[in-house]
Amino acid sequence: MNSPTSATGARPDFATTTRYGIIALLMLVMAGTRINHFAPLPDASWVVFFAAGFYLSRAWRWVFPLLVVEAVLVDYLVISNQGLSFWQHYCVSAAYWFLVPSYLAMWFGGSWLASTYRGLGMRELALACAAFFVAFNLCYLISNGSFYWLSDSVPLPRSAGAWFANLGDWYPFYLRSQGIYFAIGTALHALIVMFGRALPAAQRSER
Repeated sequence: MNSPTSATGARPDFATTTRYGIIALLMLVMAGTRINHFAPLPDASWVVFFAAGFYLSRAWRWVFPLLVVEAVLVDYLVISNQGLSFWQHYCVSAAYWFLVPSYLAMWFGGSWLASTYRGLGMRELALACAAFFVAFNLCYLISNGSFYWLSDSVPLPRSAGAWFANLGDWYPFYLRSQGIYFAIGTALHALIVMFGRALPAAQRSER
């Protein structure tokens, strides 16, 4: 199917070349922003997985593992280029592997949104914001919680109160950065869909 939606207006479905183009773009965004998580251009990995779940949910068996491998590879290259051992880095511990369920939360949020998608509209915008917010909070809870409770980098003793304080300390940063990426992606999606509608209409008017 070559159109971005099925005949019933259900979840997005793309031609093979378009699908590969989306994958390449998402991988490029992840690689370009994951190089330094706290740089002026923060890591967009969470939104990349959300977008992949939305656009590529039918190909999850290989797209999701591919993106996870890319994330780990970028981390490994960045840490190694700093002259550090990957397994001795501050951010790498048993909690590191909980990034998989964290990213799955974002993926499933996007996939669920795709299953309800009927085209541009206020309903879809509200559902997109709700899906992103729920997926984001679940992702944040898993990633932050696993790091706090499992990482040797967190000093002992640990407590629920200190964890909640840590949750609050980092939450605004991640919500702001991922929220901005989500807003940009939503705007780009709307523009592309509207352009796709306008182009055939313009071609018909010229005939």
